[in-house]
Amino acid sequence: MEKLNEAGSESIFVQQKKEWGEILTGFETKNKYSVSNSLNQQIYWAAEESSFISRLLLKGWRPLVLHILSTEGKPVLKNIRPFKFYFHEMRISQANGQYLGTVKKEFSLLSKQFTVKDAQGIEIFRIHGPLFHPWTFTILKNDIEVGKIIKKWSGMGKEIFTDADNFNITFPQGIDANQKAILLGALFLIDLLHFEQK
Repeated sequence: MEKLNEAGSESIFVQQKKEWGEILTGFETKNKYSVSNSLNQQIYWAAEESSFISRLLLKGWRPLVLHILSTEGKPVLKNIRPFKFYFHEMRISQANGQYLGTVKKEFSLLSKQFTVKDAQGIEIFRIHGPLFHPWTFTILKNDIEVGKIIKKWSGMGKEIFTDADNFNITFPQGIDANQKAILLGALFLIDLLHFEQK
């Protein structure tokens, strides 16, 4: 996780890789992502572990494990998403099992709201997605904007034919690698809930 504290890690770019099997067959395939820092250096890979049946039947609601790997393939983080009809969540831990925190979707009629909690269950951030800015999610601390998660336009072909999305996350200043890892998990949960094809 030291890569999250290196130079260029105050903002990171997450790119979902093209899924040609999905383009050709229409079936949801396992998500794969590359994670790069603001210097455009790749720092991680992310790979989904889930069943074909859950991807086929549950689409963006499916339970899964998202493994975050170093560029050499060494496990770094594990994001676990259990199946829930409501109040979806992502549990983030280090590869060795040390629990870091949880991101949980909250009930809201006119916006998208998430609570971010650390390993002790203490709320450290809230994430707010306004109704009229569906690709922008602000990271709040004490109701003050301290960062952002933004879905970037992927190009006409990718937007129409796949659910391969690009995101940028600007982290709050001065946070540690554990909090960055939890917010990275929030980005993946947001992608699954709001941008996967239903």
